[in-house]
Amino acid sequence: MALLPDIARTWRRPGAVQAEKIATGREDLALMYLMLACGLIFVGQWPALQRRALMADVELQPLLGASLMAWIFVAPVLFYAIALGVRVAARLLRRDIGGFAARMTLFWALMAAMPAWLLFGLTQGMIGRGPSLTAVGAVAFGAFVLFWLSGLRAAFSAARPSTVVR
Repeated sequence: MALLPDIARTWRRPGAVQAEKIATGREDLALMYLMLACGLIFVGQWPALQRRALMADVELQPLLGASLMAWIFVAPVLFYAIALGVRVAARLLRRDIGGFAARMTLFWALMAAMPAWLLFGLTQGMIGRGPSLTAVGAVAFGAFVLFWLSGLRAAFSAARPSTVVR
């Protein structure tokens, strides 16, 4: 289970990789993916924060501290809440999805879309606002949503009981 090859495979076949991740059943991996993704998003924001500090003539350290607090301490809790909301919504729609599957699909989608999010942060820091930032942001968000929906589809199909036709 190498991380970078799995991310590359997710860009080609997101549903298959998500199904493999769900099949592991390892909660420690799900938490590791979430924390690593949040940490990388924090690092990816450094160029944009540096640009903002230079443009507004403010100190960089408070901006970094606020971003650190948001991405390392607050965002993981919000992602767990989103996964819980997906599980509750699935139950209300009479669809069966386990709590682990709801978490893993969300966390892996965030991790797999990480190259695009890092490019987004770099574009924001180097070029700033404009059509290129919008395009890169759309690709990053689109990849995240596509990976997440592919994972949910894989989780729903894995949870569906197999029927034997006689």
